[in-house]
Amino acid sequence: MSSTLGADLLAVVARLNRLATQRARMPLGFAQARLLSTIEDCGEARISDLAALDHCSQPTMTTQVRRLEEAGLVSRTVDPEDARAVLIRITPKGVETLRQVRVQRGAAIDPYLECLDDADRKTLGEAVVVLRRLLEDAASPQPGSDFGALTDPEGPRARRNHT
Repeated sequence: MSSTLGADLLAVVARLNRLATQRARMPLGFAQARLLSTIEDCGEARISDLAALDHCSQPTMTTQVRRLEEAGLVSRTVDPEDARAVLIRITPKGVETLRQVRVQRGAAIDPYLECLDDADRKTLGEAVVVLRRLLEDAASPQPGSDFGALTDPEGPRARRNHT
C-alpha cells in the first residue's frame, strides 16, 4: 500500500486543488497566488531562488514577480549580502490578498465537506494534522543538504549559510 500512497495522495490533492481553483472567485490567478504563497513561506527570496523552486527560468520568474510588484503584493529590497541582488518580500497587501485567496478556496470546497458525516470530517481533520507535521518535518534542512532550506523559517539565506 505504501508504494502507491504517495502517488494517490498527490493525485487527490491535485484534484482538490483544481476543484477549489475552478470554483473559487480569487483576487488573482492560481499561479500568482502560488508564487505569492511561496514568497510568504520564504520570508524573503532572490529571483534565482524563486525560479529554482518553481522550476522555471529567471526571466520567467522576473516577469511573474514584476506583475506581483506592480499590484503592490511584493516589494524588492537590496540584498545586504550582495548589493547586485535583490530580495523579494511579501507586502501587507500581499498578505491580505493571500488571506482572501485562501478563504475563497476554502469556501469553494466547504459545501462538499458539509456533505460528509461526522466520522469522515473527523478523519479528514486528523489527516490534516498528520500532513502538516509531515510538511513541517520536510521543510527542516537536513545536515549536509539544501533540502527544505528555502522554506526554512530563517528564509533563503539559511540555504546559503548551510553550504
